[in-house]
Amino acid sequence: MLKLESVSKSYKHRGRVVNALDDVSLEIGKGEFVSIMGPSGSGKSTFLLLLGGMLTPSRGKVHLGGVSVYDLAPAARAELRRQRLGFVFQSYNLVPYLTALENVQVPLFLAGLSGDRQRERARQLLDRVGLGDRMDHKPAELSGGQQQRVALARMLANDPEVILADEPTGNLDPETSGMILDFLQSLHREGRTILMVTHDPRASAYAHKSLRLAEGRISSNGAQPKIHPCPSTDTRVEHQI
Repeated sequence: MLKLESVSKSYKHRGRVVNALDDVSLEIGKGEFVSIMGPSGSGKSTFLLLLGGMLTPSRGKVHLGGVSVYDLAPAARAELRRQRLGFVFQSYNLVPYLTALENVQVPLFLAGLSGDRQRERARQLLDRVGLGDRMDHKPAELSGGQQQRVALARMLANDPEVILADEPTGNLDPETSGMILDFLQSLHREGRTILMVTHDPRASAYAHKSLRLAEGRISSNGAQPKIHPCPSTDTRVEHQI
């Protein structure tokens, strides 16, 4: 599904070369739930951006489903991201002057759906994450957990097969974090591949495999048991977050 071949990424910082990734080779299979841990500044977000086709490596190849991502023209790479990848960020990245419904409509608009189909799909997704009664609210009128749920609904708009999550619970309290992680776990049970950057060992424990990134190198902590599985197959977020 995702494959890195001898990937390095370096940049200059205050006159010295920093190796965010150093000759990394890695393969992540379809349907895996993998966490990526490491100290601050270890390159975790750089790693996720490289996998997501948004940051060109200094050397090496990144493959998604057999396609060499950075051998594509920029427009083709953007289309690959749109069709196959979903992104979740710590800062939510919602458009502040749009309602929850309109925020979820953004990728559907970019995909060329009609206005009616955009609204129908966006309503379905917001209902799925438990925000059916908050569709007309703007981000400033929502709690942090609710904003992250809008971001999750937006991420699902194009039905991605791979989800890249960068500290998705970093700004949330423990109870709300658990609900967001339960939801990611339910998406994994649907067969989606999930890569999650986190500094939190409890969040990492939701994944089936944990990787550690330090000094530009990745090591594996191996498989690990799931914790806190959702109690039912209903993937709606039933609680207020």
